[in-house]
Amino acid sequence: MEETLAVEAAATAVGQEEAAPEREPETLEEVISRHRKEKSKLQDKETSLKKAAAKGSKAEQKAKKKQVEEEISRLSAELEAKHAAELASFGYKPTGTSEKGNLDTLVKAIAGVSVSSNAESMKPGKAARRREKKAKEEAARDQRIEEEQANLVTDRMLEDEKLEKKLKPLGLTIREIKPDGHCLYRAIENQLSLHSKGTTQYNHQELRQMAAKYMRDHAADFLPFFLSEGKAESGPDPSESFEKYCEEMESTAAWGGQLELGALTHCLKKHIMVYSGSFPDVEMGKEYSKKSESGSDPSIRLSYHRHAYGLGEHYNSVIPTELS
Repeated sequence: MEETLAVEAAATAVGQEEAAPEREPETLEEVISRHRKEKSKLQDKETSLKKAAAKGSKAEQKAKKKQVEEEISRLSAELEAKHAAELASFGYKPTGTSEKGNLDTLVKAIAGVSVSSNAESMKPGKAARRREKKAKEEAARDQRIEEEQANLVTDRMLEDEKLEKKLKPLGLTIREIKPDGHCLYRAIENQLSLHSKGTTQYNHQELRQMAAKYMRDHAADFLPFFLSEGKAESGPDPSESFEKYCEEMESTAAWGGQLELGALTHCLKKHIMVYSGSFPDVEMGKEYSKKSESGSDPSIRLSYHRHAYGLGEHYNSVIPTELS
């Protein structure tokens, strides 16, 4: 009953946030910014509700989990509809024959590029073109998130159930990591903190820099995988594209993946296990596994989620159940 009331209270709170008092009309850029914040709040709410549901007997947990998923699905649908209606007031429609024109208008408005007819004959400067490119990527990402939202809950539930069945017999569970683009590095940071005795500590930004430096210093080892994953930009010199990728990885919130994991396993000299409910588990740094088996240097354990938030791949920290 307490959990039911908690979910209802959370739903009411989200509704209250949406029913804000009338204010001065927002610009399109302000609307897009608010949309992102509202989505982030809903994701944080989902995380807290899932934690609250992971209590009680197995039957109670199952019932509460289903209730939370249904409630989050409802709130997500309501938020998506609200956002679509607000964007429609600016002339943006996510579907239809005029989608590209509407998207271009939206992107240019976010980037601060004039969309009036008088501006058609004016070429924007380099800075404006960079802003436009960045805004277009963000708008496309937001659109993709909204399009995937309807199927997200079902996919996430299936993935979580498979992962739970895999981890429970091992006495392991998941510790949630914030999905802010730094999740891989924050998850490793959390793992290192669990075994901090006699171990050098690194924060997520230091881990980014370590991975980028190692990939640069061993470019011949990483470049073939970089090219095979289609990460290289079109151009005559793939090494230049690889260098840009390393720069982005060490100085932005770009998602990390297997390339960075491969670098960090050697930087840290650690055995790394990545569990997944959607793909086969991945083991890296096998040459360091003997130390882990002896207990002198525990493995780094992570979980990979394909359907966690609809924002792309996500990593969490995997910890012993008694520490949850």
